[in-house]
Amino acid sequence: MAKKSSIEKNKRRQKLVKQYAARRARFKAIADDKSLNVEERFEARLKLAELPRNSSAVRVRNRCEVSGRPRAYTRKMKMSRIALRELGSQGLIPGLVKSSW
Repeated sequence: MAKKSSIEKNKRRQKLVKQYAARRARFKAIADDKSLNVEERFEARLKLAELPRNSSAVRVRNRCEVSGRPRAYTRKMKMSRIALRELGSQGLIPGLVKSSW
């Protein structure tokens, strides 16, 4: 199990990303638009830099929904390999067959 503080910090980041997504997209579109002049694009970059750092999507860490583990994360199941194996062995994941020999 991961530290509670790490899990909560990541949840706060996810909330900020969702909150600022529209603003970030608008400023990035202006900054990347080559048809605008340099001053307008630079102004958009400055406004983008004023937004909170944790509102950037790249700062969110993929974590297991069950244990909070940050590594060996499966995007499709949203859990780590260890949690996936445990729940698969118990038969709690539909369609997953764990082989044993």
